Amino acid sequence: MAKPVSIEVWNPNGKYRVVSTKPMPGTRWINLLIAQDCRIEICTEKKTILSVEDIIALIGQKCDGVIGQLTEDWGETLFAALSRAGGTAFSNMAVGYNNVDVNAANKYGVAVGNTPGVLTETTAELAASLSLAAARRIVEADEFMRAGLYDGWLPNLFVGNLLKGQTVGVIGAGRIGSAYARMMVEGFKMNLIYYDLYQATRLEKFVTAYGEFLKANGEQPVYWKRASTMDEVLQEADVISLHPILDKTTYHLVNKERLAMMKKEAILVNCSRGPVVDEVALVEHLKQNPMFRVGLDVFEDEPFMKPGLAEMKNAVVVPHIASASKWTREGMATLAALNVLGKIKGYPIWSDPNRVVSFLNENVPPPAACPSIVNAKALGLPVSKL
Repeated sequence: MAKPVSIEVWNPNGKYRVVSTKPMPGTRWINLLIAQDCRIEICTEKKTILSVEDIIALIGQKCDGVIGQLTEDWGETLFAALSRAGGTAFSNMAVGYNNVDVNAANKYGVAVGNTPGVLTETTAELAASLSLAAARRIVEADEFMRAGLYDGWLPNLFVGNLLKGQTVGVIGAGRIGSAYARMMVEGFKMNLIYYDLYQATRLEKFVTAYGEFLKANGEQPVYWKRASTMDEVLQEADVISLHPILDKTTYHLVNKERLAMMKKEAILVNCSRGPVVDEVALVEHLKQNPMFRVGLDVFEDEPFMKPGLAEMKNAVVVPHIASASKWTREGMATLAALNVLGKIKGYPIWSDPNRVVSFLNENVPPPAACPSIVNAKALGLPVSKL
């Protein structure tokens, strides 16, 4: 028998039992579930990552739905346990669901939710922050000051890279990649080179219009270029930000050979998925090229870093915080809760999971729909006409 876990209970007499494996930001998600007669049990165990056994204990004998986290292993064992408890809904509080065996969920008839539509600008902002921090050596300089080593201005103290007039490269020009590109182009007057299987027409029009604006005001215009290969971006860009999906084709997309293609003083940023970069090769490249810099929000063996990375002064590393703005994290919690609630109540699936503003307006009730169910088609769930 699984060991009991500590919980916090809201609305104990609610008809539907919904479990959250972690406390989540804000209270709106709790209030929305209570308003629909849900009993909410929030795990308060002082563990960063819950085991499968912990989650089985949380599910118990009767559970209608679970809100989980991307650090948890949602496979055959957990979906079988949820199904036995009468559950039909699970939602990650995340856009990604690499931690979820969707086929196992389909086998047990469990809807799998995720939370797109609220992370675009927040993630792009962090990628831009890492770009600037790496370029201007902000973390190194901060550590230097805190160590009491600053004893006066010096001409060569923490000299970094100027971004203005340089070229920013984007691998994957979807919503987040395009948002990042716009920030870097408009914010720092950088030229753009991007690689994507699909043409980013809106992004191209934006850069063209901004270039014309600069030219009309007597400034050097900016330009864009769609690369025919990813290698072209790596060779030409001064700052490269990675925004691909993670699958078999993008695993170790940036490896030893591709790192060698990049400029000696280039900056590489990754806020997508850790395994996109061969981290062992990256550590060696950082050692051999002290003017090469990197900004990482994700890691190959998260939460761990490959040996040597933590010691690299030319690496800026942060603990997977790309979505960690208050608005975004509270929005993710709301969407995850509404995915579970919607399936419990038999609501249809929202037609466009990337347009979720209607669910986030606190002044009106949310639509009677599940914001985003990734296996809706496999389960034959109807689509909302709203």
